[in-house]
Amino acid sequence: MGKNMKGKECGKGIVQRKDGKYAARYNAQNGKRKEKHFNTLQEARNWLADSKYEDKHGINTTGANMTVDAWFAFWLANIVCDLAPNTRRNYQERYEKNIQPVIGHMMMSDVKPMHCKVILNRMEATYAGSTIRQTYIAMGTFFKAALMNEVIKKHPMDGVRYTKPVRAVDDIKFLTIAEQNKFLEAAKRSHNSRQYELLLETGLRTSELIGLTWDAIDWKKRTLTVNKTLEYRHKQGYWRAGPPKTKQSYRTIPLTDKAYQILKSCYDERDGRKESEVLDQVLEYMDRRSGEMKCLIMRDLVFVNWRTGQPAKNSSYDTHLYKLCDEAGIRRFCMHALRHTYATRAIESGMPPKVLQRLLGHASIKTTMDRYVHVADDSMVSAVRAFEQYGAAR
Repeated sequence: MGKNMKGKECGKGIVQRKDGKYAARYNAQNGKRKEKHFNTLQEARNWLADSKYEDKHGINTTGANMTVDAWFAFWLANIVCDLAPNTRRNYQERYEKNIQPVIGHMMMSDVKPMHCKVILNRMEATYAGSTIRQTYIAMGTFFKAALMNEVIKKHPMDGVRYTKPVRAVDDIKFLTIAEQNKFLEAAKRSHNSRQYELLLETGLRTSELIGLTWDAIDWKKRTLTVNKTLEYRHKQGYWRAGPPKTKQSYRTIPLTDKAYQILKSCYDERDGRKESEVLDQVLEYMDRRSGEMKCLIMRDLVFVNWRTGQPAKNSSYDTHLYKLCDEAGIRRFCMHALRHTYATRAIESGMPPKVLQRLLGHASIKTTMDRYVHVADDSMVSAVRAFEQYGAAR
């Protein structure tokens, strides 16, 4: 075993040099000697352990001749494999459509800031700012992982920026109280009215609503537990169950009286609804918290389409919403706007932001406040008037 300059043992394969640095070395399976120098003993130990593991299991992530394509495939399969399916899909889509055509064939060590800038510049004319931002994040994330794993020595996106503006936070749509009332009045004549009302009472994501099953409802405690999602994969043509978006998205929501009555009415009518053969499926998915395989029994879904007997697709909800908006005479919005509206009403009612964060299933309070909470003009006027009266009473 190697020793440091004071004579203490550093561990097998590590020795301290005269200049104070620690040299870590081992013989790879191909017979070549690998060696690297570090400022601290712990850094040397970490590198030696990681390198030996990679060599033993044939994981080649440090080759000088690795292409961007090869690194991206390794990164997606091994480093970010625990990400939400939608996030992984977004990374893959942005890579295949925008990044790969420009730099996929290049060696990792040859990629420069100008190449990354070319990717973003080519998107300017035909892509929205939000999509360009997604590409920027995808590139930055997998290059950062390469830097951390010493595949590259310098991040090729240093100094690279995108210029096309992303939709401002204030542009994210929510309904004012007047719009909400008009919408709910129009929705009364819709077969989906209970789904829309439940979102406004709970703030569920659409995939959480679609994947809601009876076992997630505790009738005695009057709660709803979010522990799975369901979405339709249009390209592949099948339904896919999955865990909630993040670990923080697992949550139990106390039901309002209205939410309870909505779910109770659905339960009372469950035996008379139309059910398609699609509901015979039992879909497996991996639980994000335990790593165990779980099942979603589609026959137990709370909501199915009244006409087809199948789960309603996210896109069909949005299409139906547009018709209701036109009927109500209000601006069009998508399903996610109902979640924004729930958050806005919650804040306007005086709900503490930290409580709302847990109800929405957010990891960060910043996400809750910056992206989901909007205060309508009439609420600001009321708040100022209340402040004014408080001042006059002092």
